[in-house]
Amino acid sequence: MLTPEKNQLLTQVGPGTPGGEMLRRHWHPIAAVDELDREPIKAVRLLGEDLVVFKDLSGHYGITERRCAHRNADLSYGMVEKNGIRCNYHGWCYDKTGQCVEQPFEDVVEPTGRMRQKIRITAYQLQAKAGLLWAYMGPLPAPLLPDWELLGFKNGFTQIVFADVPCNWVQAQENSIDPVHFEWMHSNWSRRQRGEMGNYAPRHTKLEFEEFEHGYVYKRVREDTDEAHELWTVGRVCLWPNCFFLGDHFEWRVPVDDENTLSVTWAFMRVPTESEPFEQTTIPSWKGPITDPVTGRWISSHVINQDIIAWVGQGRITDRSREKLGASDRGVAMIRRQLFADIEAVQAGQDPKGVIRDPAKNVAIPLPNASRQLLLEGMPRAAYLKHPVWGKHLTHFPFHFGQPEHVKRMAAEALGIEAHDGPVVAVNV
Repeated sequence: MLTPEKNQLLTQVGPGTPGGEMLRRHWHPIAAVDELDREPIKAVRLLGEDLVVFKDLSGHYGITERRCAHRNADLSYGMVEKNGIRCNYHGWCYDKTGQCVEQPFEDVVEPTGRMRQKIRITAYQLQAKAGLLWAYMGPLPAPLLPDWELLGFKNGFTQIVFADVPCNWVQAQENSIDPVHFEWMHSNWSRRQRGEMGNYAPRHTKLEFEEFEHGYVYKRVREDTDEAHELWTVGRVCLWPNCFFLGDHFEWRVPVDDENTLSVTWAFMRVPTESEPFEQTTIPSWKGPITDPVTGRWISSHVINQDIIAWVGQGRITDRSREKLGASDRGVAMIRRQLFADIEAVQAGQDPKGVIRDPAKNVAIPLPNASRQLLLEGMPRAAYLKHPVWGKHLTHFPFHFGQPEHVKRMAAEALGIEAHDGPVVAVNV
């Protein structure tokens, strides 16, 4: 339980708020490379600020405030030039640093350009990596953009899924340190949705939560496993500060503002050995719907859609003063304490947990990963299809509803299979 004051401290993300200043010390995925290949300008909102990301005609990426300094026109309706973004209203142009580099009429009246030299809009750091565009909004020098090992794995088909989630990011991230929800939400509830009325899924019998350099790990034993099982010996990763790493995919919960989160899923599927060598030239991204357009109800057929139901069901900002935490929530309490400690560290002029500044430590950073050998080495297609979990993943994308047909075809071609739709399937939970 938290007091309303502590809950506000935990959940506010805007500029000048303690939580917002802490989150500005980290890189956040905000768009996809292929999005800007299709349309070079995109309006985004991050940490309570309205921004625009763009790719100029020279191939440089930028992220600036969304309003032109002239008369507040919306730059997301502008146009890209060789060295920046131009407002469509009167043609003022800004480079990726936010510096005004051209004022067409004013430059005629005053050829020295003294006026534009004094004009700069807010701009932040933006980098492309693994098909995503990452923004950093904090003080310089910026920390390093983490180079997680999986992002560089070969012979795999990757896709990126975005979903707009109407709730605060913290209640989404708390899901990342909550193993028991897999038993009930993704196993028992999924069975009931399929009309199965038999036995419940194996119960959890033992949990452990451990801190490490890049976040926290949860470990668990169920009635059908023991301490030799990989989910006890290796576990799953609550990646700091706002990600869940499950071996074959990342799930970032990107704070849009106090009441909205951008869910970003980066999913890697190792191709069967018969499809090697496979080189993916474009990582496709797509928008995952979360509500049924006919009924207006939340979509519940896929794993992350189910998670979203749990998150938004708590309200836009959950009232933690009325919660009753139990033994399964030890991990939740741990990450809350760390978030408060990070806020205090930033206020004291220090880096929060998870910031990387040493280049020597930022090379293919390994994370605890029970699937690492498979993802590195692969296996024959026949072995895939016989596997109780990976066989279903091979033919069906289980994480988000709404995979577009063109992405489905790309995946099927890469994996050498016929893809199909279906209800939520067994996942390695």
